[in-house]
Amino acid sequence: MKPLLSGRHSATPVVDSIAPTVRSLLGRELPFRLRGWDGSETGPADSPVTVVIHSPLALRYLLWAPGELGLARAHVAGELDIEGDIFKLLNARDLLVDEVSEPYELRFNPKSLGALAKSAFNVGAIGPPPPRPIEEAKPRGLRHSIGRDAASVSHHYDVGNDFYRIVLGPSWTYSCGYWPTGDMTLEQAQASKYELVSRKLGLREGMRLLDVGCGWGGMVIHAALHHGVRAVGVTISKEQQQKARERVEELGLGDRVEIRLQDYREIHDGPFDAISSIGMFEHVGEERMKEYLSDLRDLLRPGGRLLNHAISRPDPSRRSSIRPRSFVGRYVFPDGALVEVGRVVSTMQGLGLEVRDLQSLREHYARTLRAWVANLESQWDEAQRLAGPGRARVWRLYMAGSALGFEDNRISVHQVLAVRTPPDGKSDVEPNRSLLDVPQPVDLGLPSGS
Repeated sequence: MKPLLSGRHSATPVVDSIAPTVRSLLGRELPFRLRGWDGSETGPADSPVTVVIHSPLALRYLLWAPGELGLARAHVAGELDIEGDIFKLLNARDLLVDEVSEPYELRFNPKSLGALAKSAFNVGAIGPPPPRPIEEAKPRGLRHSIGRDAASVSHHYDVGNDFYRIVLGPSWTYSCGYWPTGDMTLEQAQASKYELVSRKLGLREGMRLLDVGCGWGGMVIHAALHHGVRAVGVTISKEQQQKARERVEELGLGDRVEIRLQDYREIHDGPFDAISSIGMFEHVGEERMKEYLSDLRDLLRPGGRLLNHAISRPDPSRRSSIRPRSFVGRYVFPDGALVEVGRVVSTMQGLGLEVRDLQSLREHYARTLRAWVANLESQWDEAQRLAGPGRARVWRLYMAGSALGFEDNRISVHQVLAVRTPPDGKSDVEPNRSLLDVPQPVDLGLPSGS
């Protein structure tokens, strides 16, 4: 039962009471359609997107957490909805602050807060704090301890493999695709990304590969199928491990590919000829970056190669850790960090990992995210049934906002290739960059139902 609402109830249309608050936040007239729970509407009639406020509780969420977090709670709880083109809404740049990992934060100032309080009173939204959505993460324990990291990863990834199948498609790949040609499908782009990584690592038959944060097994499966390696993939998500093992067995790769439920700090069976880390580094934290890279270096043979593929911040003056009270920090990547790539390179070099190649895939990630949003929206009802309406809203907002962040260079993504320096200082990395690239689409090589 919802708590009683208090304030001055009025016959005035709801949007007439709320619109001044929105205008105060934006600093201009509404660039989108706004609809209240009484059916009243305002804003451009031809707008491709409508913000729907389903009840006064939406304003109460903002009253108790003014800014991004309150807005996120209202949306995840279903009190505030987005109908139509979510990209058009998020492109209203006046809603955004110049902060690369928090692209949804509202600019609340004293005038905006005053307008919010007045609107809340006028529509009867004054009252005790509303319940936090169950989708909100509450990390406990020592930050980046093995136990807390496992809980944070579970929050993000253990939301149902069937849900991720809708979003990701048959590649089962939750990282940036790569389009060496413009006419590829998402699945071809993901396979091309794995081939790009394989070439950079110089994978050959009989080599031993470690994939840290292996997800649903895409990299180790590709490397075993196309390059004949023996591969170990590690993840701390139980649902990922289960699905990855199923895929490995279905493809008859059980004698060449091992999928472990294991933290990177618990791997002690090196050396490996090559190590890939694709989309996992964001969970490590800058305070443990040196330890992480040192651990991976120690697992490599001298002359072995490491490829780190990670989202990063373009500006080294920005904080690395994602703010705990941000939408991303509470609902998407608790305890996550986006480390500027220059810091990563310097740390690698200081650990005896010679950096041989650095490549930005920023535009490729924007395209990947737009494809994932399209997948999610095309099966929206089923996605809500599988993961819950709140979780589906989180992913839609997160992926759409991130796509715009990559397009505008507020966030980036880089592949950094390094070699564990051998005693003689020589490296067998191809000096010609073109030998590392993927000239044409690569087939997944997987059954259609994988």
